[in-house]
Amino acid sequence: MNARMAGLRARLRGFAFGGDYNPEQWDRAVWDEDVALMRRAGVNLVTLGVFAWASLEPEPGRFEFGWLDEVMDLLHAGGIAVDLATPTAAPPVWLSHGHPEVLPVMEDGKTFGFGNRLHYDPTSPRYRQHAARITTALAERYSGHPALAMWHISNEYGPIAYTPGAAAAFRDWLRRRYGDDLDALNDAWYTRFWSQRYTSWDQVAPPELPRSWSNPARRLDFQRFASDALRECFISERDIVRSYRDDLPVLTNFMRFYRHADYWRWAAEQDAVALDIYPDPGRDDSRVAAALNFDLMRSLRGQPWILMEQAASAVSQWRVNNVKPPGRMRLGSYQAIAHGADSVMYFQWRASRGGHERFHSAMLPHSGTGARTWREVEALGAELPRIAEALGSGSRAEIAVLFDWDAWWGLETAYGLPRNDFDYPGMVTDHYRPLLEGHFAADVVSFDSDLSRYRVLVVAGAHLVSDGFVARLERFVAAGGTLLCSYFCGVVDPHNQVRQPAYPGAFRGLIGAYIDEYWPARDGETFEVRFADGTTSVCDWWQESIHPESARAVAWYASGSLSGRPAVIQNPFGSGRVVYVGTRLPPATLHDTVLATVRDAGVAPLVEAAPDFVEAARRGNEHAEFLFLLNHSDTRTARVAVPAPGVDLLTGVAVGDHVSLDPLAVAVIRTERQRQPAAT
Repeated sequence: MNARMAGLRARLRGFAFGGDYNPEQWDRAVWDEDVALMRRAGVNLVTLGVFAWASLEPEPGRFEFGWLDEVMDLLHAGGIAVDLATPTAAPPVWLSHGHPEVLPVMEDGKTFGFGNRLHYDPTSPRYRQHAARITTALAERYSGHPALAMWHISNEYGPIAYTPGAAAAFRDWLRRRYGDDLDALNDAWYTRFWSQRYTSWDQVAPPELPRSWSNPARRLDFQRFASDALRECFISERDIVRSYRDDLPVLTNFMRFYRHADYWRWAAEQDAVALDIYPDPGRDDSRVAAALNFDLMRSLRGQPWILMEQAASAVSQWRVNNVKPPGRMRLGSYQAIAHGADSVMYFQWRASRGGHERFHSAMLPHSGTGARTWREVEALGAELPRIAEALGSGSRAEIAVLFDWDAWWGLETAYGLPRNDFDYPGMVTDHYRPLLEGHFAADVVSFDSDLSRYRVLVVAGAHLVSDGFVARLERFVAAGGTLLCSYFCGVVDPHNQVRQPAYPGAFRGLIGAYIDEYWPARDGETFEVRFADGTTSVCDWWQESIHPESARAVAWYASGSLSGRPAVIQNPFGSGRVVYVGTRLPPATLHDTVLATVRDAGVAPLVEAAPDFVEAARRGNEHAEFLFLLNHSDTRTARVAVPAPGVDLLTGVAVGDHVSLDPLAVAVIRTERQRQPAAT
């Protein structure tokens, strides 16, 4: 476990509870009230200074730290720790006005101007120089302050630039990647097609919007470069603050299913993973994607993570911003904890009077302490200490789900596929949903992850796969693992070139079949699939013309142009097996297929016979295990059998062989960890 994070847990003596605090937006008279109400709500950590650059450095090189000194002192006197941010996500107007070259140029050639945030080119030397100066000034002044508990570098990294400076940085990145060998670049990008061959490095540029289509390998490499360029900005500021004090955690906040940053590569550079997530209260199934994001965050480092931002109620970014009904904020908070979070943090502490997010909910709403939202926040702050024993505890799973940014980028960065409306996160979520609703624990893995500790691996949407992943996957299955694989996987290599011979080139041996054609469905077209047990399903969107070699069919197309041909196959491979699904199954059929596969592999759910609207997750430490049960229905009560007796930490009530959950209720059942007998 990371020693810096262990120090933070010891300091807070419980789950981190708080949110973004922006005192610079308020008169001095409000600050004392803020600290008093934070103490009343149980707040023990606030994030300070995220967007305060203009308040800290109103003119180039002239710093005004007096207000921040006072706020830091007030918070410390109130027993509230500070997660101090570098404010570099929102450069002040004097920087963009005086040095317009720091502004990013978008893919369409238009400048992204001042007035929002993230209005900077991450490759700009001028931007990086000024970001380093404000970061250094903050580190010099506050590294020794007793309120400081953690560093928060910038915020929600995301801009991609197409400036001349970005083009030069992209060329440098490519020269490192391809060993300064232009022929290797031409081969990787397959530039013999459409006469795109480069004869000099200065001809290479980012993939600006063409009149029609552009090189898919070029676009893929630019995505990789953009993620690395942003990561360089984080590392630069991280190294500055660490040079002044090395015992505090340093991190930045990730975002839900964010395409432009490869969080597997980023996570290794941070002391903990942190997530900002805003499930839409207007969507009944938003909890599923939220759970997958939580499992992804836990898996990125294999450690507990930080829920850095969520909404107390409504947000402000969608066409319709629904409130979280009573009980939903508490339920979502415990869902994050159940999947490994060691915090419940919000954007933000006090609702803003003005600006774009003036109607974004907050811990302390515009209506103050009389608001329903405040009462729920205050109650949660009082309740969290009851489960403090679960702080820092880990999770284990026998099932893994692949989520890799290269796979995502390979599927969605360019046109030219049999169909061009793939949704990679959606495909992964569809295959994760049965596991969540079936009460199975799951980790998330990348192309580079160790697969040996799992029994089942679920792979969906991995059109692009790396050679290393293919080798690890073959070893995994040969050693007795089970692979459940969706359609259109294993088709291209990391340069977006089709693997030879026949589809799916990387997985042909694994699935025991080849595919001669992909058949995307026409609008409104459906086709029946019949399974070996006689059940049928109506499918749409996608078909594959599968030719078994060593595989056997377990479902066939029963109508349409591929009638009589296999739709789902199974293949033995070494000591394991592969289930390959060559069409888009309807949700109920996919649910049955996924759960039958994991049960056949000998994996047991966390709880048996619970309704699918109840979510189960488990954490544990050397002393105890903690079974989290969450009822996501707002109308139905659930009776859930539990695998071992224990105590519900939230109520203090002993639990025998079952627990009853009211609508939107949560139980955290502690059981003693079974000790192994001593060796004789």
